[in-house]
Amino acid sequence: MRIVLFAFFLLFSFYSCRNKSTPKEKPIETVSADTIPVIQSDKVSALTSLNRTIMSVLKNKNYDSLSFFIHPVEGLRFSPYGYVDTLNDVVLTGLKLIAEMGKKKQDIIRWGEYDGTGDPIKMTLNEYMQRFVYDADFLNPEKMSINEFLGAGNSQNNILTIYPGCDFTDSHFSGFEEKYDGMDWRSLRLIFKKIDNKYYLTGIVHDEWTI
Repeated sequence: MRIVLFAFFLLFSFYSCRNKSTPKEKPIETVSADTIPVIQSDKVSALTSLNRTIMSVLKNKNYDSLSFFIHPVEGLRFSPYGYVDTLNDVVLTGLKLIAEMGKKKQDIIRWGEYDGTGDPIKMTLNEYMQRFVYDADFLNPEKMSINEFLGAGNSQNNILTIYPGCDFTDSHFSGFEEKYDGMDWRSLRLIFKKIDNKYYLTGIVHDEWTI
């Protein structure tokens, strides 16, 4: 009987000492959206990021996705050359752009006039995007600036007059073939207007050498 009691005492002492020496585990700290700090981007970072995102959309021809960035009130104006023609340039809302892209046979739209000849630019939306929007690899430009013009042609540049108080990016190539001596330069300018701390796309201005 004494042996049984002694064994029981040893076993009880062992577990008591083990529980005292083993620290309790701390509860796992959970991370939620409320605990993650909000990072405020400055204008340069915000516009640089937006420019790259939109250029990626254009390069991959995900034109429907472009509607998410379009100004909800003013829409998006397309200018084939550096001069913004408020009378003839086409303006599309996000819904109109989606509707046009969804058509099996897109409408022929008049986008303005060709430089030099004055002939009307009549193209579908897809055709216009390939000729007068993303006609160079603007996702990876030679230069990119914010609120600074990198290319200048013979046509008047009136962006600052038509879009007062707006910000813009300029993605630029100085030329592609040496034989053209720089006359084959290209620029694509994205015009942004801020609403409630968000930048919306309100203009796409394509620019190149003009007569």
